[in-house]
Amino acid sequence: MEITNLDMYQRLRDFHVPAPVLDEIFAHEEDLAILTDAWKALENEGLKGDEIAIHLSKLFFKALDIDPDQESAEK
Repeated sequence: MEITNLDMYQRLRDFHVPAPVLDEIFAHEEDLAILTDAWKALENEGLKGDEIAIHLSKLFFKALDIDPDQESAEK
């Protein structure tokens, strides 16, 4: 099953990746290609959409030094 960009975006938003971060990635073809390749690689390992989004969101949080629990508490 081919993942669409909108589905990737929404799943990552569901796991609290900030929209400005995703907007920046989706606005640049090279960055989007890296994300898509990573998504597909995780699919090939047998992970499903939400599992992939959880895994990738944790990587985003770590790379950006964001505490997702803190982000949720501020809203």
